[in-house]
Amino acid sequence: MTESLDLKIALQMIPWFNSLTPEHFNKTAELTHLRLAKAGEIFFREGDKQDYVYIVLDGRVSLEIFVPHHGKVRFYTAEPFDVFGWSSVTPGMRQRTAGAMAVLDSTVACIDAEGLRNFAEIDHDFGYLLMRRLANVVASRLMVTRLQLIDMFAGPSEPIND
Repeated sequence: MTESLDLKIALQMIPWFNSLTPEHFNKTAELTHLRLAKAGEIFFREGDKQDYVYIVLDGRVSLEIFVPHHGKVRFYTAEPFDVFGWSSVTPGMRQRTAGAMAVLDSTVACIDAEGLRNFAEIDHDFGYLLMRRLANVVASRLMVTRLQLIDMFAGPSEPIND
């Protein structure tokens, strides 16, 4: 089996790609390569230039930010089929706002962010699907963050007197 065929088989496993037309799927595959990362390997650091959006195929990847007086804090663990580095596809974002590191040995699809943005500009049907999917990722992360904040800042509950 060729590397190109392996890549396409891997991409077909990702629910994100299920409703793409063959043309959109093939173009996205052209912009993608697979990366095998050992546990502890860094994908990117906070402040790095944004170059790829990633989808975990196998393994786990932690997302961390630096918090003054606390050091690095993990705020999310990406599992199979989770997208990370998604802000690289949004207009205006030019550097990473967090770091990413493989927690377990992982296989990750790396999609060229600039190529993806350019394709979305040229083909608005594809651009709509891409942004709709990214909006779902962002909404999901916002919900997780809200729950974490509620948990962090919630004080002891007071009994309700009826």
